[in-house]
Amino acid sequence: MRPGTFVPSAAAASLVLAVMTAAPVSAAPGPVGTAPGAVRAAADPLPLEDLVTGDAVLDRLTELQAIADANGGNRALETPGYEASAAYVEQVLTDAGYDPERQYFTFEDVVVDDLSLTAAGVEVPGPLYPAAFSPATPDEGATGPLVQPVDELRHGCLAEDWSGVVVTGAVALVSRGSCAFAQKVQVAADAGAAAVILYNNVDEPLNPTLGAENDAWVPTVGISQAAGQEILAALEAGAFPEATYDYQSHVEEFETFNVLAQTPGGRENNLVMAGAHLDSVEDGPGINDNGSGSMAILEVAVQLAAAAEDDGWPDNAVRFAWWGAEEVGLVGSTHYVDDLVANDPEALEDIATYLNFDMVGSPNYIIGVYDADESTYEAPVEVPPGSPETEDVFTDYFDQIGQPWVDTEFSGRSDYQAFIENGVPRPACSRGRTARRPRRRSRSSGARRASTTTRTTTRRRTRSTTSTRRRSTSCRARSGTRSRPSRTTRSP
Repeated sequence: MRPGTFVPSAAAASLVLAVMTAAPVSAAPGPVGTAPGAVRAAADPLPLEDLVTGDAVLDRLTELQAIADANGGNRALETPGYEASAAYVEQVLTDAGYDPERQYFTFEDVVVDDLSLTAAGVEVPGPLYPAAFSPATPDEGATGPLVQPVDELRHGCLAEDWSGVVVTGAVALVSRGSCAFAQKVQVAADAGAAAVILYNNVDEPLNPTLGAENDAWVPTVGISQAAGQEILAALEAGAFPEATYDYQSHVEEFETFNVLAQTPGGRENNLVMAGAHLDSVEDGPGINDNGSGSMAILEVAVQLAAAAEDDGWPDNAVRFAWWGAEEVGLVGSTHYVDDLVANDPEALEDIATYLNFDMVGSPNYIIGVYDADESTYEAPVEVPPGSPETEDVFTDYFDQIGQPWVDTEFSGRSDYQAFIENGVPRPACSRGRTARRPRRRSRSSGARRASTTTRTTTRRRTRSTTSTRRRSTSCRARSGTRSRPSRTTRSP
């Protein structure tokens, strides 16, 4: 990974200080139409975009790689690699003058005991992803004739797509596309399928979700486009059309922690948060996902403290968070927000905006700004008030320096999800981490102004058990639910 890869991303991470140094709108007149409680760019922000460099972030990533190398090749939750990663972050923060804390939490984890798939004689090597909320198979697996819907694209979204097919007791092979995974599984299950195989329609693995628990679901697994094509080719060549899917699991409780640190100066009732998940997957060191984001904000924290020695702390307090258990379902960030909702809702209201940094080291990056004012994309989630104004901080800055940018959909697919569900404004930049970059993606300046050690086997986690998810923009705890306060300790 080259240092140049991080130059735009590290700069973007440091640009959050244009927001961080902003006074609350109520403290000074703002632009016409500015939402109450929103933030605005400071007139003279700290020059962190000059201080936070790609080389410095890359040096920190080298430290993370060494940590992974010394601890089994990964930094996943409950591993020595995660503990060492957290200790490294804590030591750097302490040396810079911060007082980091650990916020411990527990959650339930579905531990996979058996997972295999054979279809048309093809032993699918993986990755195999049991669909979230789908049940396990019988002990001996689900075996039956391998059948496909009759619609041209094999999407299986409608009952008539199975017309003339004997589905009862069969394993349905269905392509991604046209409708939600839950609808595909519901239609196949209603037709009598014993299990469903979902294969991707783009060149990558498929990790599907059925959205919620439902007794109607049948065992469902997601596979890559390549695996799906191999099965289809085997069928075309005359392979026996039968499939066996085996998925067994059990639930365990695990404990891990977030690392939190806050500037000693600045308004605490109008603070800005910057967060990134610290854990990796079990299969690798997680240098881009998400060492890049976590080390970028660590370097921002270090340089912010250094700049404060001469220029003082920003007007607003800045809270940094390194989330645990993101790779298993956004658990750490969700726990943090849920804990505030249940036990200190006023503290949640004090967060002016939350900025998330996930996978900022891609060499195939774009500069995308989340479209909070929905001028290009209709948001699939409710946009919290204040988000469009904070979006303008980014776009105004990029226009000022002549940096082309594009709108990207305001969604809820990373650690910002729990924040926006509870009314905290969420702006920030997208680097195009889940999309292919076209030959040319740009926007001329000024073109848009509308506005707990791993024990055994592979795991799929589900939910935090210390708090209740809350889909609301209110900051008041839901009637009848209250979680116990988080156990927070000073970092060693």
